Amino acid sequence: MQHLTIVTTGGTIDKIYFDDKSDYKIGAPQIGEILGQLGVAFQFDVIPILRKDSLHMDAEDRALVRSTIEAQPHRHVLVTHGTDTMVETARELANIKGKVIVLTGALNPARFQGSDAVFNIGCAVAAVQTLPDGVYIAMNGRVWDPAKVRKNRDANRFEEVAG
Repeated sequence: MQHLTIVTTGGTIDKIYFDDKSDYKIGAPQIGEILGQLGVAFQFDVIPILRKDSLHMDAEDRALVRSTIEAQPHRHVLVTHGTDTMVETARELANIKGKVIVLTGALNPARFQGSDAVFNIGCAVAAVQTLPDGVYIAMNGRVWDPAKVRKNRDANRFEEVAG
């Protein structure tokens, strides 16, 4: 992989805590800064299209994610996304041909000490360059088939769908 296209949609990975307001807001995408600090050996571009909590994403937003990915000239695409509806978006992207698409996010903001963001991004980068064309989710140290995974909100992790 010589080039990675990164499409950002918001979600917890990019949340910022405003102490004076006791509230979270979606900030600028963190992934470009993270990859830059790590000194990755590939080129990448970051295309920020949304700054939304995934619970607020709708069909129009998912269509925008899809059309943005379809318009990219590069094969390898990483999408940062909120975890609550990541599976739904991944399923909407399932029929895009000629691309490896990996969605990832974080259960804690990237700016927080001990966040899973850097680990999840690392897993997603490894996945996007080693998997065949298709759509995948990289969370909790695993690569998931969107048709066979769900987020367990009570346990705050992804897990295989039974059956």
